[in-house]
Amino acid sequence: MIRNIHTMLDAAIDGTFAEQTFDESLLASVESKLNDYLSASAVSSRNLTIEKDKIKELIADISHQTKTPIANILLYSQLLGEQDLTDESRTCVQSLQSQAEKLNFLIAALVKLSRLEAGILTLNPMETMLQPMLQDIQGQLTPKAEEKGVIFTVVPTKSKAVFDPKWTAEALANIVDNAIKYTQPGGVVTVSVKSYDLFLRIDVADTGAGIKEDELPRIFSRFYRSPSQSKQEGVGIGLYLARQILTEQGGYIKVSSSPGKGSVFSMFLPVMR
Repeated sequence: MIRNIHTMLDAAIDGTFAEQTFDESLLASVESKLNDYLSASAVSSRNLTIEKDKIKELIADISHQTKTPIANILLYSQLLGEQDLTDESRTCVQSLQSQAEKLNFLIAALVKLSRLEAGILTLNPMETMLQPMLQDIQGQLTPKAEEKGVIFTVVPTKSKAVFDPKWTAEALANIVDNAIKYTQPGGVVTVSVKSYDLFLRIDVADTGAGIKEDELPRIFSRFYRSPSQSKQEGVGIGLYLARQILTEQGGYIKVSSSPGKGSVFSMFLPVMR
């Protein structure tokens, strides 16, 4: 009996199972139930594939249908800004451009999130040196730090880990961007790396306002924004997206912080497959 069930399970695993016993025995009943289960699983799998295809098509439509209007709004607001306008009109145009850029960022972030959560977008982790990614982040965000008067430093490293370069760079950029945003002029944001046996840790440390202890469990939630930082621009997606990207490739993220003493966001990446 046990041997027959073992054989049935092996057949189910390799996809060759077929109901063969048709009598009143317990084995026939088990075989029939296993056949029903596999049939239901196959239907569920097909339905899931169909739903994913529909979601993929919907996301593609949203991305396509919104891209051109937003690009046009940004273009026309830029052209308006080049005209001879009154101070009041110029303020309105600047506000229009700022809101259009915010909307553009929000839609792009939502599309990325939807693709990740629906399993449509696949990350491709590979063994990669960290330094090129860190240099790109430094080049990308140094102007923003300088404009705000924040000292932004990246400590060089020769370490490597297993990660998707494109998406991990996006996760790290979101964290560094947040650090700069919430650090006052004259403050410091530092990116450094530490290696362990199984993981590599990227620390983003800042001397900003810090985070209250009761808020720490919520900061990685989708759309969460601290009430104490309501005046800052943002939509509450960056940290959530960063966590999703790291989780998808076998990594994770932690934070340690104290109000008034800054924060350290730590990204952990596996060092081997």
